[in-house]
Amino acid sequence: MTTVADIINNMEGKFNPAAAAGLDLVFQFNIEDDSNFYAVIKDGTCSVSQGDAEDPNVTLIMDAATLQGVISGETDGMQAFMGGKLRAEGDMMLALKLGELFPV
Repeated sequence: MTTVADIINNMEGKFNPAAAAGLDLVFQFNIEDDSNFYAVIKDGTCSVSQGDAEDPNVTLIMDAATLQGVISGETDGMQAFMGGKLRAEGDMMLALKLGELFPV
């Protein structure tokens, strides 16, 4: 199984800088059965780090299997949210931008 560390390392490679033009956002990912990490999106760049962001715009809470499914495209993020496998705190509309920022 892919680890959260593997997923973190792959996120920067999937990043779409054109979708991030003019953005200044922090996405926190709280993984209930693994490590937390966050992605800083700023002016067309992406930096992913392990741990907890100081003041994220939105926090997404899920388990590692849900994260893997959403990142790989096997699981629709909205379906995971509606099914209770994914929770969001903060500006939930920003969570919808993740599909544009990290296309499958």
